[in-house]
Formats: sequence, structure tokens, C-alpha cells
Amino acid sequence: MTENDFMSEHDIRTAFFQAMSQMYRTEVPLYGDLLDIVDDVNGKVLAGSPDLELDLRRRGELDRLGQERHGAIRVGTAAELSMMRRVFAVMGMHPVGYYDLSVAGVPVHSTAFRPVKLEGLNRNPFRVFTSLLRLELIDDHALRAEATKLLSQRKIFTDRAIALVEQFERDGGLDGESATEFVREVLETFRWHSDTVVDSETYEKLHDVHRLIADVACFKGPHINHLTPRTLDIDAAQEEMQARGINAKDVIEGPPRREVPILLRQTSFKALEEEVRFNDGANGVMGTHTARFGEIEQRGLALTPKGRALYDTLLDAARGEEGSQAHNYEQRLQEVFARFPDDLNTLRQEGLGYFNYRLADSFKPDRIGVSDLEALIAGGVVEASPVIYEDFLPVSAAGVFQSNLGGTEQRSYSATEAQADFEKALGANVADPFTLYEAMEAASMASVRAALGAATASDKR
Repeated sequence: MTENDFMSEHDIRTAFFQAMSQMYRTEVPLYGDLLDIVDDVNGKVLAGSPDLELDLRRRGELDRLGQERHGAIRVGTAAELSMMRRVFAVMGMHPVGYYDLSVAGVPVHSTAFRPVKLEGLNRNPFRVFTSLLRLELIDDHALRAEATKLLSQRKIFTDRAIALVEQFERDGGLDGESATEFVREVLETFRWHSDTVVDSETYEKLHDVHRLIADVACFKGPHINHLTPRTLDIDAAQEEMQARGINAKDVIEGPPRREVPILLRQTSFKALEEEVRFNDGANGVMGTHTARFGEIEQRGLALTPKGRALYDTLLDAARGEEGSQAHNYEQRLQEVFARFPDDLNTLRQEGLGYFNYRLADSFKPDRIGVSDLEALIAGGVVEASPVIYEDFLPVSAAGVFQSNLGGTEQRSYSATEAQADFEKALGANVADPFTLYEAMEAASMASVRAALGAATASDKR
């Protein structure tokens, strides 16, 4: 079998995303409401800003907007995490970034599986934020042993899913029939199971340590706990959620509203209480579990290390001791972030964000008289557009987790970075997001230089 016989990783990823979205919409009907809200808001934004629509189209980002999602799952063991890495590799998704959420009171550390090159991102930027439970943070030794035992007994992938991953690794790809079967088999891993694997007493004990521990250890698999669409105006989406009576978060996580969006802003509706059956006795006992919620996000400019340092400093100042729970938090956020430049030229010239460079549509070789980038941009020969932030923010992720776990669990674990342990469990190193963004920018500049050189040579002939 040749490479031409294989389905592309982008098509497998798209097929899986579509299957998961359909499944999740059936399991959580409110997810469908979120999609309707996002479609309405995005439609209004684009209708009111033809220049934005044209810019997105030029950058190759318009088509991806309606299918853009990020999912989130939580696994319990190194073996589960390692196998998850191999599964996502079939879809062209690789681990990017390391997030230690334990310092915010959430006993997990995480990475995001996603495409890493611009072509893959524009084809389908599906991401899955994947967290590994940190059992060592359970102080109660007996409960830690109980959770460890429960997790060691479960098998979250079907035999056929594993066999298809091994086939992909052996052959270098999957044909159409095998890829279709792969999507169907792997989807079972993310499906909701209303029957727990514990009795109600064990559930309550683990739940009392942390709700997230109960969510991971007490179920058959890592059910998808949210699937997030991207909006072009999260403030409008938040208002529409509230207008429709959806129990939305009070505060949008991330930076404040700006003329030039940066990084990531997120909101969600509160986690649902879902009916579950504990395995007490022959017939079990009915109860409820709270874990899955609906989230919306808005993505903006990817910041350089310099820009991110400024962002982190300003966010710390805005949060203070009370964090986002302070009654005047949003006002403080706006006031503090007034120090962060809010126009594209300044952001670019001060090296605060990453940009893609391209020759303007109106470019003509006879207009080239200089080689300086700023002069070329000022002269309309070269255009610069923001590199979209494709990753996540630890504080925002923790804020969404906590608000959807009742908002009362504010314990903090010791601030011990455990990236080496995480990567050992993963079976690979995570990619550095800054390196990926820098490579995107550098590639676009190289493409511009090559095009200018070719145009100049042609003009001389």
C-alpha cells in the first residue's frame, strides 16, 4: 500500500471532530444552543465588518471558523496518557505546551493535542486539552490507593482502536475503510457512561477530596467534558447566553475586551447535574454527578515572550488577592490593561506579538525600491496580520474548572513544576508554543523575501 492510498491526517481529524460533535450534541443538548449562539454572533460580526471577513479569507481562516472546536478530557494513568498521544497522532495532533493547574487548586497537569503547522490549523484546528490526574496530591493514603486501584482496573480504549493505532504506526497511515473504523472505535473512549464503577460511599469520599478526582476515577472512561466553539465576539455571546436563560459564568476568563484581541478569552455555562447509577447492591443506587459544561472562546493575537511577560504582570496586578471573584474585577482588569498597547502596528513594532507576512494583492514589482520591512509595510507592498493564539492559559483554564466545580474549592497545592514527570508519562516531550509561533512568523517572512527576490529578478529581465 502506498502513501496515496492513505486518508490524510487532516481528513481523519475532521471526521473524528464531526463524529464527536454530533455525539456530544446528543448527550448535552445545551451544546447545540451554544453552537446556535456562536453562529448568530459570528454572522452579525462578519456582516458588520466586511473588511474583517475579507482579512480572514485572505489569511485562510474563514473556512475554519465554523468548525473550530477544542475539547477537554481527563485521564488517570500514565498508560492512558501515552496511548492517548498515539491515538491523536493518527489525526495529526501533537502535544503542545505544559500546564500545571495544581497551583490553582486543581490536581492535574495537562497538555493540548493539536495540529502544529499552519496548513493543518487552517484545515481543521481541532484541539483536545488533556489533563492527567496527579494522584500524589491526594493526602489520604487509603483513598490514594483506592483511586490507584480503580484506575488500574479500567481499559478506556477498545481492542480494535488499539489495533488500528498499531496498524497506523506500522504502515505509516490508514486507508479510508480503516480510518472510518478508527473514528468509530476511538469515539467510544469519549462517550458518556451514566453507570459508575464505584459505590456511592467511595464516590463521596473521592468527591470530598476533589470533585475532579471523582470525575476521573469513578467512571469507565474519560468522557468529553466540554466541546468549545470559537466566537468573534465573546461579550456578545455571553450576553446572548444570559438573554436565553443559560446559567453562564459571571466573569469572562482571560484579558479584557480590546480593539485587538490577544491570547484567549473564555466563558461557559455552569456544569450540569447529570443522573448516574452507583453500583450499590444488585440494582444500584441513583444519584447525580457534576462535571460537563458548555464553553465558548474567542482567540486573538499570539504573544511573544515579551508580550506574555507583560500580560502576566498586568493580570497578576488585576487579580490581586481576591482573583476574578472580586466585585470590581472587570473594571480593574480594564484599568490595568490600559498599559498594554492596543493597535496592531505598535504591538508588532514593539515585538509583543507574532505576525504573518504576505505580499499585498496590489503588489507590483516596480514598486520595490527598499528592502526594509517597515518601509515595505508602510508602502503597502507587504501586509502583516496576527498569528492566532492556538493554545491555552493556565489561570483561565483553572478558573473555568473551578467555577464549574462549584466555585468553593480554593485549596492550593504546592507549586512544584512536574513537567519532566508529565513528559515521562506522555512518552514524549511537549512542543514549546513560542517556538511554533516563531517558526510560523519566520516562514512567512522567508516566503515574502523569496517572492520579492523572484519579482525583482523577473523585473530586471
